Order: sequence, then C-alpha cells, then structure tokens
Amino acid sequence: MKENELNSDQNPGQGGDALDARLRERLLLSRAVPGDRLMLADAILLAALDGSRVLTPNERTALEQSPLTLRRFRHLALERRSMQQAASEAANDPVWAGSTGMLRAASSTTALAQLVTDDNCWTLHFLPEGEGWQVILTLSADAPYAARLLREQPLLRVVDGGGAIVLQGRLDADGECERAWPFSTVPAAHFQLYGASFAVEPVAP
Repeated sequence: MKENELNSDQNPGQGGDALDARLRERLLLSRAVPGDRLMLADAILLAALDGSRVLTPNERTALEQSPLTLRRFRHLALERRSMQQAASEAANDPVWAGSTGMLRAASSTTALAQLVTDDNCWTLHFLPEGEGWQVILTLSADAPYAARLLREQPLLRVVDGGGAIVLQGRLDADGECERAWPFSTVPAAHFQLYGASFAVEPVAP
C-alpha cells in the first residue's frame, strides 16, 4: 500500500481513475473486521513511508486486511506530509539580519514618543513611567520575517549609535518586548548624543 494511494483525496480532478481510487480507499478504511487491531508498529509504517524499507509480502497483507492499521498508516502519511510542508514553508521564510533607523530632526526637539526603523518593520515606543520611561520594541505583523521570528523566538537587542544596549530580550506572543529605559538622559537627548541612530539586531548565540 503506497502513501499516494492513501492520500488520493489530496489530488482531486484527475478523472475517473482518481475517483475510483478514492472510492476504493474509503471502502478499505471504513469496512469492519471482527477483532481488528493494529497489525504493524509505527516504526514499520514510517519506514515504508520514507522509503527506507519496503513492506514484506506478509506485512502488506496484514496492512490491507486491517482497516485499523490502514487508518493508522493514512494518519501517519498525512502527518508526515504536513510536517514536510511546514518545514518547506519555514525554509522559505525570509532571513532577517538586522534593521536600522534614525532619530528625525523633529523628534530631537520634542518628547520622543517612538522611533521606526527604515524598513518600517520595528517600532520603539517610549512611555513615561514615574521618573523614567519604559521602552517597548514592537515587530510589525507585516514584516516579511515576522512569522519566523515569532516562531523561533531569538534573543534580540536594540543598540544606540554608540553600541550601548537600549533593550534586550525575546518577543512575546504579541511581537513585543518591554524593558525599563536604562539611561539617565531622556530618550531624544540620548540618541542625539550617539549619532541619532539605532539598530535592532539578533544576538549571536
């Protein structure tokens, strides 16, 4: 029994042969066999799916005569396909190596509320809190690498133009990371002292 025989529902529109295959599959999977049980271990079924070994004639007969084993085989086949698709999608996610931004002239003369990277993928928010500030790094949901970063949760940091760490941590489920402002000078004045620039970057492991 081949993997594609048990996944014919995944390939519609192939004419009468495909329809016949789906009907045969459903009949095989739905029929009742008294005393039916799992006849083959998952390791054997998985090996047959990945091609590392073929089923022996006895194993093939056991598979074809046990609807319960056939259903397990089909489940493993669909699960394997889903994992392969997920891995392929993850591999195709854009890789991010860092983003940079600048303090604009207008921001240097007023209370700084936020800074945005040049690629519009990251925003630094500055919120007054007591005698200091909270700084919040936010990843845009539209960033091409957002799915990868939210999935992999790498350690990130924000540095000023002099290389000092403004914030370091991992994004939460909402794509945010929050820390207390670590400097004594106000945000706008601090960035102005260090080239008016900042960067968001992954921390090397």
